[in-house]
Amino acid sequence: MSTFKELGLNDEILKALTDLGYETPSEIQEKAVPQVISSTQDLKAFAQTGTGKTAAFSLPVLQKLDTNSKATQAIILSPTRELAVQIGKNIESFSKYMKGVNVLTVYGGANIEEQIRGLRKGVQIVVGTPGRTVDLIKRGKLKLENVQWLILDEADEMLNMGFKDELDQVLEVTPVEKQTLLFSATFPREVESIARNYMDDPMEITAGQKNKGSDNVTNEYYMVTERNRYPALRRICDANPDIYGIVFCRTKRETAQVADNLIQDGYNADALHGDLSQAQRDGVMQKFRNKSLQMLVATDVAARGLDVNNLTHVINYKLPDQIEAYTHRSGRTGRAGNKGLSIAIITNKELSKLRPIERKINKKFEKKDVPSGEEICKSQLFSLINNVKETEVNHKQIDSYLESIYSSLEGLDREELIQKFVSVEFNKFLKHYANSRDLNEAERSRTDERGKSRDDENMTRFFINLGRKDDLNPGKLIGLINQQEITDNVEIGQIEILDTFSFFELDKNFTDETISAFEGADFNGRSVNVEITQKKKRSGGGGRGRRDRRGGSEDRRGRGRRYEGGNRSERRSGGRSDRNDSRRRDGDSKDNRRSSDRPDRSDRSDRSAGFGRRRN
Repeated sequence: MSTFKELGLNDEILKALTDLGYETPSEIQEKAVPQVISSTQDLKAFAQTGTGKTAAFSLPVLQKLDTNSKATQAIILSPTRELAVQIGKNIESFSKYMKGVNVLTVYGGANIEEQIRGLRKGVQIVVGTPGRTVDLIKRGKLKLENVQWLILDEADEMLNMGFKDELDQVLEVTPVEKQTLLFSATFPREVESIARNYMDDPMEITAGQKNKGSDNVTNEYYMVTERNRYPALRRICDANPDIYGIVFCRTKRETAQVADNLIQDGYNADALHGDLSQAQRDGVMQKFRNKSLQMLVATDVAARGLDVNNLTHVINYKLPDQIEAYTHRSGRTGRAGNKGLSIAIITNKELSKLRPIERKINKKFEKKDVPSGEEICKSQLFSLINNVKETEVNHKQIDSYLESIYSSLEGLDREELIQKFVSVEFNKFLKHYANSRDLNEAERSRTDERGKSRDDENMTRFFINLGRKDDLNPGKLIGLINQQEITDNVEIGQIEILDTFSFFELDKNFTDETISAFEGADFNGRSVNVEITQKKKRSGGGGRGRRDRRGGSEDRRGRGRRYEGGNRSERRSGGRSDRNDSRRRDGDSKDNRRSSDRPDRSDRSDRSAGFGRRRN
């Protein structure tokens, strides 16, 4: 393998690379840097995410840059603000020993007047998102007549996000005689259209196999029912105490909901999506990079350009619509020579979506069982013991307290002291997973031999004498259940709100506790009556239910909409419900798939923008 010096880079750049810890070039850098330095031929370059594409195109540009001129000589376009900011910062780091190099990053959501003032001072390299770049061109503030390099980073994603018109407008104001560099991690048909329309006889280089998944990433999947999707995510996280990863969702609404659930369950987590301001996004990313956050829940677009090298897991809470997007997701882990794990949580009907992905990445998914409560407790226990064993004692800080501590613990023998210490840290997991269900068995038993849906035998169905006319909705019913403090871990299942009464399901292990807890309860000044009712037979009918009375039985009829406890999370508030819109399946609508996260398109909003976090 060659060195950076052998690639033809000057001493100033080499010194900066040494400061950054760069030792040897990656495959894409080794191929691209000499080519761009020695030639003006257009270039298509393909490499997996996390292999150093930014350095591959920016280092040769810096090498050939005319630092005596303040004219804009290079324009770099990227699909998202995060990626643009990261590219700009990298170029500043690479050029810190070069005198007279000015770099400016322009993107929507930031003060455009400040960006205009930056352009007036003169910048040789402009990094921008397509929307803001076109805006500055139309205002006459960004002049590209002297551009020598046009660089399209993640060009496939720019097309997927609908930026073709913006790309055309930028191309119209750049000189014919320029070098166009296209860098991408995937190679769909749309990239070929870019090459035909925007490039002149481009040379093509490839680092690794096109679209092939990283060899450092293992791909696994867990099959669950829809209602157990979040409980499965929680168990996967609990079974990996040192997890540091990204959970990918398909919509902003889902992203906010999953992040809120993880926070409620004690994880240092946050959401990253298109509704956040730039300051909020920067704050979230800063906390994630310094590991103040353990879990980042993100949409595909918002997560593009993340420069984090030590992720242990990427979890696909929902599979992406486009196969190429899975490559981008999984490429967030297994970087810089580290091993990584990419997990997909799917339902039975989503199993067929894995096969095209396997063909694209040329790797197989391995089926895994959702961890049991016993497995999780064991994993957490030994992680705790290992952390204690590896912890260094800071005598300077604690020695003054030791005498009092020893006195307080006097009389406890070694075994008893260890048992009590472990229990302090460990009891919450033992309590949470006591009598926990097998989520895999729930999936296996959900359908009979003919594939017909069957009732969940692990739940008890209850009647409650409140309905819509009492101002009851699923959220308020969940809150009412929580107020009774039945247990910390009760699972909430289906919820059905009718006009004058309703039904809900709870874990059958807490049936007696539920009846007792609701004795004497009230809602908005009205006495609450809760009774066990029979399981509702599944049919095409409306809101009909039958409940048992000690003296017989009676039918109650009402018109209502059926609600599913959306996540049925394994905690008291885990049954938070969303209204199932008849136009949506699996939590997404067709309109949401690409409008859920569009940078620089403030006039295009998510159809589900009205969602707000709810804490019980």
